[in-house]
Amino acid sequence: MKLTTKLLYLLLLFSGIMIFTFCSKTVKKEITPENKMEWWTNAKFGLFIHWGVYSVPAGVYNGQEVRGIGEWIMNHAKIPMAEYQKYAKQFNPVKYNPEAWVKMAKDAGMKYIVITSKHHDGFALFDSKVTDWDVVDATPYGKDLLKPLAKAAKKEGMKLGFYYSQAQDWNHPGGAASGGHWDEAQNGSMDAYLDKIAVPQVKEILSRYGDIAILWWDTPVDMTKERAEKFLPIIAKYPNLITNNRLGGGISGDTETPEQFIPATGFKGRHWEVCMTMNDTWGFKTNDHNWKSTKDLILKLSDIVSKGGNFLLNVGPTSEGEIPRPSIERLHQVGEWMKVNGEAIYGTSANPFPYLPWGKATLKGQKLFLHVLNWPKNGILNLPMRNKATKAYLMSNTLNELGMVQDADFIKITVPAVAPDTILPIIALEFEGNPDVLPIPTSGISGKASSVNPEKPLSNLFDGDIKNRWEPAAGEKESWIEVDLGKPTAIENITLWEPWRPRDNHSQEFQLLVKKGDKWEKIIEGKTKGNGFNQSFEPVTGQYFRLKIKGSNGEVPALNEWALNREI
Repeated sequence: MKLTTKLLYLLLLFSGIMIFTFCSKTVKKEITPENKMEWWTNAKFGLFIHWGVYSVPAGVYNGQEVRGIGEWIMNHAKIPMAEYQKYAKQFNPVKYNPEAWVKMAKDAGMKYIVITSKHHDGFALFDSKVTDWDVVDATPYGKDLLKPLAKAAKKEGMKLGFYYSQAQDWNHPGGAASGGHWDEAQNGSMDAYLDKIAVPQVKEILSRYGDIAILWWDTPVDMTKERAEKFLPIIAKYPNLITNNRLGGGISGDTETPEQFIPATGFKGRHWEVCMTMNDTWGFKTNDHNWKSTKDLILKLSDIVSKGGNFLLNVGPTSEGEIPRPSIERLHQVGEWMKVNGEAIYGTSANPFPYLPWGKATLKGQKLFLHVLNWPKNGILNLPMRNKATKAYLMSNTLNELGMVQDADFIKITVPAVAPDTILPIIALEFEGNPDVLPIPTSGISGKASSVNPEKPLSNLFDGDIKNRWEPAAGEKESWIEVDLGKPTAIENITLWEPWRPRDNHSQEFQLLVKKGDKWEKIIEGKTKGNGFNQSFEPVTGQYFRLKIKGSNGEVPALNEWALNREI
């Protein structure tokens, strides 16, 4: 009897272990390119930190202010290696408080931090075993700066990433330098530099500090495909690691990185993140006091998120380890706004409306968040949407519902006479079904053009798919396109999507005209910047509109989409 009981017990125990093992295996989530981006896509807002030896000269060399961004002072002033390295003796961040930095970011509503582990001057903020040009060996501080930050971030549930300058390195022989070397001591083999410095250091930063979420490459000067591929086996060991598009060698990474500007039409089809400074520099500069206002920063956050992107906002600490007071103040004020309106930012998708004259919108399920930049003077906010709306309220006063009326094409929300928020008020609108947005006047029309490349037809301009394009016949550097809207329509906005080339100084000149009688009258003219164009103007009523466009640098023009948006 005892033997039977014992065998039964062992059988049950074995079965339990097998079931547990089976369940453990089945619930394990497979990592894919998309689900590894899920947290990042929901986060929306992060902190960039540019910190290093360049914070010692802080923009001044030999008593003279050096123009340009602070972290580039060695390059811009052509400081010899031996002389620049003396600055490390003055880099002593005794006021560094990583816990306070993480708390500051968290209170601002930020969900991740990216810090420069090594910038272009080659100085490492960690104890590297392949060089003495680091904070432990070259400075009086003598301690790893990344380790306590990683610990503080983990404690607060803050994702952490490292910026690493893989190509440019002005203090290790063979490292690349924008514009070329200026000191013979910099000369050497770039491949040897990559093998002996860059590749081992990337292994160091990814293996020492716990779960690193992001690896942020920069300026791939002289990075061929073969050189870039040296880093791929390292990255492959970290399937959750998010990398950007700056490694080089044609490797696209996970994210696009528009720098210091917001793309006019976003970047549909790719994850993207705007990195931006609060003043004019990334690394600390004593004399840079050109600070963006808190309102400007919040409006930029709204604009970026409404277009489907993330915002990585920078601070540049001093050589003593202090974040400048103006940065702290602005982040605190942004955090106060986020406490009220964060739901309109986190986990949202891009604005489903092609155009809203009064502001932007974000979407989360069956709830729209209306970012009202221009408060309606008549007390009515028009939304070109056909869904049944069930509830509308201000995020600053969620208990009081706003009045609404609907017709076939619009939801009209009654708002207070005075905006409740002097920075950016948000209205939440709950609705039924999937968003049913009023189509724009140019949607699906045919149009005609001066010429067409058969492989890139005119229909591509009006099909709503920005992944294809229209081009004229080969050799035609100036073209025109005409549309017939079918009836006189009041138009007050033009949006152009074009192939993404902001870093190539790609600029296309254009004019928008309307036909009045038998003459064409100019409405506006402008230039794109390789990232699309969006501009509103006083409403113009017409049925026939023409776009004249000139290609960039002698090339044929190219557009992905052309939209004319009606007066709302």
